[in-house]
Amino acid sequence: MGYSTKIQLIKRAKSEQWYINFPSAVAQAMEFNRGEVAEWLIDNNQRLVLMRSDEAVSALKKKLQRKPKT
Repeated sequence: MGYSTKIQLIKRAKSEQWYINFPSAVAQAMEFNRGEVAEWLIDNNQRLVLMRSDEAVSALKKKLQRKPKT
């Protein structure tokens, strides 16, 4: 299942910025943390890959190991 989002452009006198926002459901499912840094990789003209840092993945694995099983 996919989630659609709009690409936003903010133009200023000397620069422009592009924004892509994650739907809340995607961010929650990925268990992102506020301020987490990720890297975009260009796979081809149709696909961007978002890559988490090794530190973020390690922290997430530790968190999942500590969760009590129900």
